[in-house]
Amino acid sequence: MKRIVVLGSTGSIGRQTLDVVRSFPQNFKIVGLAAGSRGEKLSEQITEFLPEMIFCNEKNFLQNNNFDSSCHLVSMEEMVVQENVDIVVVATSGDVAMNPIVNAIRAGKIIALANKEPIVIAGKFLTDLARECQAEIRPLDSEPNAIWQCLQGDPSVSNVIITASGGALRDWDITELYNVKVKDALNHPNWQMGEKITIDSATMMNKVFEVIEAHWLFGLSWSQISVYVHPESLIHSMVEFVDGSIKAALASPDMRIPIQYGLFYPDRFFNPNVSRLDLLAQKNLNFSPLDNKRYPCFNIALEYAKKEGTWPAVLVGIDEVVVETFLNGKLKFGEIPKVFEKVLSQYVDHNDGSLKAMIDAVKWSKLNTYEIVNSIGDNDA
Repeated sequence: MKRIVVLGSTGSIGRQTLDVVRSFPQNFKIVGLAAGSRGEKLSEQITEFLPEMIFCNEKNFLQNNNFDSSCHLVSMEEMVVQENVDIVVVATSGDVAMNPIVNAIRAGKIIALANKEPIVIAGKFLTDLARECQAEIRPLDSEPNAIWQCLQGDPSVSNVIITASGGALRDWDITELYNVKVKDALNHPNWQMGEKITIDSATMMNKVFEVIEAHWLFGLSWSQISVYVHPESLIHSMVEFVDGSIKAALASPDMRIPIQYGLFYPDRFFNPNVSRLDLLAQKNLNFSPLDNKRYPCFNIALEYAKKEGTWPAVLVGIDEVVVETFLNGKLKFGEIPKVFEKVLSQYVDHNDGSLKAMIDAVKWSKLNTYEIVNSIGDNDA
């Protein structure tokens, strides 16, 4: 039986991880649950799964709830290193779990990583550390998880193709994109996701981050990674090999499928609760190149990502702020690429290979992005 800690248990990926655990109670036991908010949902999860360790950022969380005396409040950094932990599922957002991830790697744990930001911010640092400590990093995010599946047993890679839905605005006239309303940018045609990832899908910043992930997780050169728009979102990624053959990973857009693969690897088991892909119901599978005019952020960001160092960390900070300010109505959709360009033009790389340098780059970029956004707002006024 594998003993699991879930960081970010009340979010979408965290809840779907617990769905997989429910389907296989004989294989998995939850020993730790951590959440930054949604204390009421966390309380329900604690009552159901009876973990030994819990963490919650909400003030007075323990005082407002009565739990078994065997349930201890600990930090995420402490939780992940305990001897009774086999797998650490990281389903948080942003960089809040960076220190717990580092601790888990140093403790030789299996890290099932669902969010993009840690690898984007510190890909070389984390992957080098994992090799040194003989820890596994297993991607749960659907696109890198699909690449990981396709690579099994076939090391002779020529090219990797990451697919993109195109986001909520993929069929809009380009001339109308500048003043897009928030509700329209959140209206994804294929599925319901969190607000941050949905806006990232509309700007294609999520694909920039997935390219960076693939570069570090699978040791691919930048030139080996391509992005195709695939509106049906049924093929999650493809790998082309040197002999010209291509493997494609197809599945319903159900995150429990890659989560289950990450938890059970290398085994597969039938789960009656996950949705199945009916190929006979699919009339077409379409692909197109990424339109740089429609998605200007993609090339702007990827150009700087390829510089490596602390540049990808800067991208994470900028993106977090532009999404937040767009959602709050303080930034127009068409102004987002301008903000990226302005902030990136002001940054000087201070990379010394340390995790601190990368975290400092995120902080710098957030602060300066707020300043740029405010200046744009002043100019508009």
